[in-house]
Amino acid sequence: MKSSTKDNMEGKMHQAKGKIKETVGKAVGNPDLEAEGKVENLEGKIQEKIGDVKKVVGQ
Repeated sequence: MKSSTKDNMEGKMHQAKGKIKETVGKAVGNPDLEAEGKVENLEGKIQEKIGDVKKVVGQ
């Protein structure tokens, strides 16, 4: 599997996990879990963009 595809898939997975953590954190009133979810979601978006850049430059 190309590294760009792997980065895109892993990025989407981290975004999904982050959204779940954020939602659960809000629902149960846990600001730490909510913040952790936001960070993981952002990291997933960054990883996905890295995959897009790799695809453009042909890696």
